[in-house]
Amino acid sequence: MNTGSHPKRLAKQFLTGLKKQFPDAGCSLRFHSPLELLIATILSAQCTDIQVNKVTPELFATYRSAKDFANASLTEIEAIIRTTGFYHNKAKHIQGACREIVERFNGLVPDSMEGLTSLSGVGRKTANVVLGNSFGKNEGFVVDTHVFRLSHRMGLAVGATPEKVEQELMSAFPQNDWAFLSHALILHGRNDCKARRPNCEQCPFKKFCPKIIR
Repeated sequence: MNTGSHPKRLAKQFLTGLKKQFPDAGCSLRFHSPLELLIATILSAQCTDIQVNKVTPELFATYRSAKDFANASLTEIEAIIRTTGFYHNKAKHIQGACREIVERFNGLVPDSMEGLTSLSGVGRKTANVVLGNSFGKNEGFVVDTHVFRLSHRMGLAVGATPEKVEQELMSAFPQNDWAFLSHALILHGRNDCKARRPNCEQCPFKKFCPKIIR
């Protein structure tokens, strides 16, 4: 097992490699506004982005503003998002967040970590997604299950929680690259570095990945 790389050097190698391998890596959720991304991200909890993208066209055609969601029938929202799972809670979070956006933020999605995480059902990960992809603000690093798993396997982090891993990744990589990296790592996790059967032989980073047994 290759363990000779210094953490900073390893991070730089992975950053260069990921930019080469996934130059166009970006958010796979389809959206046209911060509000749409916020809602899509809430729906993506324990659900694939593909499935979320199947329900959001109807959802966003039916409800076009935070006020629309705030005044909507909860059962009607649930009927549209049912296939994303946990639809009772998701509908409540969506409507609750939209009511708060109307009441406290003049109907506009807040563009700060503090403002976003004050909304119903919005944690730091969701806030990071919205900030990085709708507002171009890299205030944190999105650590989903793929990023958490790969960060350990690729020797980029050792933290036992997403919060600790996020801090390690923020220290290892340039801030301007945080949003890109979360998407690129997700793509790498889906394409090669899979949970059960990682394709190490074909991995584009096998020359320096510390977890590949030679």
